[in-house]
Amino acid sequence: MEKVYAPTEIERRIYERWESNEWFAPKGAGPSYSIVIPPPNVTGTLHLGHAFQQTLMDALTRYHRMRGDCTLWQPGTDHAGIATQMVVERQLNAEGKKGSELGRDAFIERVWQWKEQSGGTMAAQMRRLGDSLDWSRDAFTMDPERSAAVTEMFVRLYEDGLIYRGKRLVNWDPVLLSALSDLEVQSEPEEGQLWHLRYPLEDGSGHIVVATTRPETMFGDTAVAVNPDDERYKHLVGKRIRLPLSERSIPIIADAYVDSAFGSGAVKITPAHDFNDFELGARHSLEVLNIFTPRAALNDNVPAAYRGLDRFEARKRVIADLQGADLIEKIDKHQLVVPRGERTNAVLEPYLTDQWYVKIAPLAEPALKAVEEGRTRFIPENWSKTYYEWMRNIKDWCVSRQIWWGHRIPAWYDSQGNIHVGRNELEIRRKHPGIGVLKQETDVLDTWFSSAAWPFSTLGWPNETAELTRFYPTSVLITGFDIIFFWVARMMMMGLKFMGDVPFRDVYITGLIRDEHGNKMSKSKGNVIDPLDVVDGIELEPLVAKRTSGMMQPKLAADIAASTRKQYPQGIAAHGTDALRFTLAALASPSRDIRFDLGRVAGYRNFCNKLWNAARFVEMSVGEAVLTDTGPVEYSMADQWIRSRFGQTIVAVENAFRDYRFDFAATALYEFTWYAFCDWYLELTKPVFQSDTASDEIKRGTRRTLVEILEALQRALHPLMPFITEEIWQGVAGLAGRSGPTVMLTDYPVAADYPLDEVADKEIAWVQAFVLGVRQIRGEMNIKPSKLIPVLLRNASARDQEYASRHQPYLEKLAGLESITVLAEGMQPPESAIALVGDLSILVPMAGLIDAAAEAERLGKALAKAQKEVATSQKKLANENFVRNAPPEVVEQERTRIADQERTVTNLTAQLERVRRLFEP
Repeated sequence: MEKVYAPTEIERRIYERWESNEWFAPKGAGPSYSIVIPPPNVTGTLHLGHAFQQTLMDALTRYHRMRGDCTLWQPGTDHAGIATQMVVERQLNAEGKKGSELGRDAFIERVWQWKEQSGGTMAAQMRRLGDSLDWSRDAFTMDPERSAAVTEMFVRLYEDGLIYRGKRLVNWDPVLLSALSDLEVQSEPEEGQLWHLRYPLEDGSGHIVVATTRPETMFGDTAVAVNPDDERYKHLVGKRIRLPLSERSIPIIADAYVDSAFGSGAVKITPAHDFNDFELGARHSLEVLNIFTPRAALNDNVPAAYRGLDRFEARKRVIADLQGADLIEKIDKHQLVVPRGERTNAVLEPYLTDQWYVKIAPLAEPALKAVEEGRTRFIPENWSKTYYEWMRNIKDWCVSRQIWWGHRIPAWYDSQGNIHVGRNELEIRRKHPGIGVLKQETDVLDTWFSSAAWPFSTLGWPNETAELTRFYPTSVLITGFDIIFFWVARMMMMGLKFMGDVPFRDVYITGLIRDEHGNKMSKSKGNVIDPLDVVDGIELEPLVAKRTSGMMQPKLAADIAASTRKQYPQGIAAHGTDALRFTLAALASPSRDIRFDLGRVAGYRNFCNKLWNAARFVEMSVGEAVLTDTGPVEYSMADQWIRSRFGQTIVAVENAFRDYRFDFAATALYEFTWYAFCDWYLELTKPVFQSDTASDEIKRGTRRTLVEILEALQRALHPLMPFITEEIWQGVAGLAGRSGPTVMLTDYPVAADYPLDEVADKEIAWVQAFVLGVRQIRGEMNIKPSKLIPVLLRNASARDQEYASRHQPYLEKLAGLESITVLAEGMQPPESAIALVGDLSILVPMAGLIDAAAEAERLGKALAKAQKEVATSQKKLANENFVRNAPPEVVEQERTRIADQERTVTNLTAQLERVRRLFEP
């Protein structure tokens, strides 16, 4: 093995070998285990959220593959209709062209060209992270197979009366000129105004004041509503209003929806431009009057003076004209939630258009029941409540989009305007001979419609393929909580509709990756971390350039550049894939928010180094002797202990994978590797190899245990750290008597092969406590590690004496002992430092071991410093302003600091008294 662990060279070489040998494909006759990847956008690049979820998916895939399951991890990407169309339109704009000038077919051809050029970016990045997907089955939501499935799904739903075309309100993007799903809407609080307008009563008896944040929509008002229990307005219900600036007459109606405490308690009702008003208008059979063009300019349904004005320009004109007519009561500052398009940032309009809808209630009922009955379970379970809440309040799904890139809706219109739905135009003509000219629907389907079929379309549906039979339902879906509504629920509905079964048995919901301070990662905050920068490293200036590229606000770019230079003065160091993956697994708790800290990754990079150095130690200690020296074997107590500990670790890991507690799996493997194997067992082998009295049988047992546990440990760690374990396993497998081309196709360790040994556990625990006690004394008394020291044993039971005798080589080597003497009962020991192991007292005589005067001086200075820190913290807490104004966590930290320092004062005082007794008469 090379002296230094160099991940970059190792990782690229190993992955190429894995993929070229097609080892990711399903194999064997074992139980089926399958995962479909949430298809990332073809426009995208890898971010930490992707890396996090994909690490967990890959860990499960590798674990089950090694358990003998026939394992499929299905890859693929999503065409991301709106996002992709906008990318290509921006490219065209940069060339001085417009998509509308190209025409539909030429534009779509341009999108396909771009997809071919950049569509492989995400896949290349996933390979870099070691993801073991079956790339031979790579799918794309708009490839021919998936497109055929989407068409088939649409046609069948239409034939079953579950798809219809209707005029309803949608989220309308006036820049994109398309309806949007709720998921594509960004709603954030913004500062605005609340206008209180005077609406004159038609009979001339006065006016009623209505409050609105959008006065320009008054031209679409078809009523004013009040709460039926509002005593202020009961006498006005049924009267009519003369709508200002337009002179239309509209009624005053009563509806319990109106909040009497908001504004004046009277609200204008604009059914065509407000979702709640639309529902209220339907209850009262109000006219639905659309006043906007698709680009959000005022149309011909408004007075001539306002026609053609942009909505925000119209707002200014309306306010001015109302003020001129003395029809504004007052204007208040008001914070309101403004819906904006995720891609365009345009303010969206509730807009009345003809759209295609899925009738959702008949599909939702079985999907709801499937989770209630446990056929699909959510992990953590509390997310099922979120699922239930949405499914019980579900509305019909608008699936049409007014863009070009996507699955074109398979519907045609004849010359009479009749709608014909079919798999293609030829099918329709066969059904209706002589139908004449047909014109296909120009709308495309919502991206989520094709994604809803992903678990079965990727397995060959609507064809009855062997893969569909074997791998559906899939085993688990790993995804974020933000798309439970928009993707998970829809896959449930479509899977049950078309396959008669749920699409996955488990849904594991991950938390959201945030920065080390708990802030959401975003480009505008300048805290986004590219996972491949963590893997391969990046120098400071390229990192600054990456974080500020494309920013239109110079000050924001300058601030982000400055903060980046401050936080990463040397850039980001290379940590390797395994360190990043292990970090992400260790962070995978049930928490909703997960803080990512590069310091953790650096710690696990050290873990990789520790594992590498342990393997080198084993290689140097064992050599070829483990193969050539094949005589009888005897296992030492340490050998029996490490085997027992490894078996216990495997039990913990198996339970963790079963429960999706990747953090528990990572912790169990880390603690075994670092503490049990490296810190203790490797040290316990040295007295054996260095001993002239240890038998050949014991030495053979230790050599065999070293290589067998190291080899099995690579198999145990492999799902989380695939690269370093492959490299080490290739070197140690033969020494351990194992064969095979790759660790990923070997068996995962079985706990039964490493049975619990309570005797060995108990005895080595005693040895550890003894050694740690002596080491603590060394640290407290400032005794050099290289100095051999005598120890005295007081109150030593027969068991203590037996252990001390049997394990004397371990104790002498690991604790640096000169001698071990058992004190006779009643014998008075010299002045000593003491450590306890149960009832046993370990005494280290201090005379001659330390310079008492110098040590007393050192301890005195340390004691004075600790006392000063206690006083400083106590003074802070005595300050009422500090306790009242400081964040609670800061106050608590100060209290914890005092407690820690007071313990230090107590310990230092005891040590100082002990040392002084050495030179005081």
